[in-house]
Amino acid sequence: MSTDKITFLFNWRATPYHAPVFLAQAKGYFAEQGIKVALLQPQDPSDVTEIIGSGKVDMGAKAMIHTIAGKARGFPIKSVGTMMDEPFTGLVYLKDSGITRFEDIKGRKIGYVGEFGKVQLDELTQHFGLTPNDYTAVRCGMNVSKAIKKGEIDAGIGLENVQMVELEEWLKEQGRDPADVQMLRIDELAELGCCCFCSILYIANEPFINANPEKVKKFMTAVKKGGDYLLANPQEAWEECKDFVAELNTPLQDKVFERSFVYMSRDAANVPRDWNKVTNYCKRLGIVSQDFQPNYTNNFLSWQPDAEVEDPDAKQRQVAAYQKDVAAGRQGVLTHAVAVKAAS
Repeated sequence: MSTDKITFLFNWRATPYHAPVFLAQAKGYFAEQGIKVALLQPQDPSDVTEIIGSGKVDMGAKAMIHTIAGKARGFPIKSVGTMMDEPFTGLVYLKDSGITRFEDIKGRKIGYVGEFGKVQLDELTQHFGLTPNDYTAVRCGMNVSKAIKKGEIDAGIGLENVQMVELEEWLKEQGRDPADVQMLRIDELAELGCCCFCSILYIANEPFINANPEKVKKFMTAVKKGGDYLLANPQEAWEECKDFVAELNTPLQDKVFERSFVYMSRDAANVPRDWNKVTNYCKRLGIVSQDFQPNYTNNFLSWQPDAEVEDPDAKQRQVAAYQKDVAAGRQGVLTHAVAVKAAS
């Protein structure tokens, strides 16, 4: 059965960093381009690359490391752009867990999202005098926060802008200090010099790309316009997202949006430096062969990508400092808007 719609599968349930796609739909940017897009959510996030790679869905969103691994497994998928750049990703835990360094995972239950999270953890044990048998791995999917709350795990791999926020807000509800939520960043532990392995990409089935290059170009034009609107009018854009997607209309999702905003891609382009780093990391992990070629393209962008940051480490230090202020309520696009309104 053929359809004139582009089918697009998110990497997870509706999440604030999906805003450029929601805005492209809600504000008619897809319609302006003459395309129809059906937005879908997965039952199991780990199925996304296989579903898109098999051609059952045309396009979708997925983290860089999974996009590379999916291609290595024979699924014809390629990244055509970036939704969210370099979110801080690491081992999330509470202070009372007794964990302060990676070696402290010994004898503990550690949660991970998918099989490559387990590969990452196992590889890190080699650098810290441990073995994979020194900890108990628990596959939690995207529910790492829930597993920590229920005491099913001592720590788990998560994102600074999602799982850390969920745990911070949970602690606040109990009158506890949200600063008790901590993270050991994987990029720092593994000396990667980037957090880009969890950058969220716009990916597509390669046969679909080859058969429909104009559709892909129009899709990217529309989500770029959605991203531009988001960056120029964050408060208004977020309100429109919440109106369009009811499950985003909660105080918790407001917090996730605040913490996701700084990571949103400004040019929606794939970053060659990041792709090279993550491809080399995947070779180190044994996920791909040594001759693997990065599966991305910027050929469907009708604009010039931004110049790469000269000092990415300095940029990440700035982002880390900014995110601490956002977490404390001292900064943030919504926090600032509320403060201005209160003062007027």
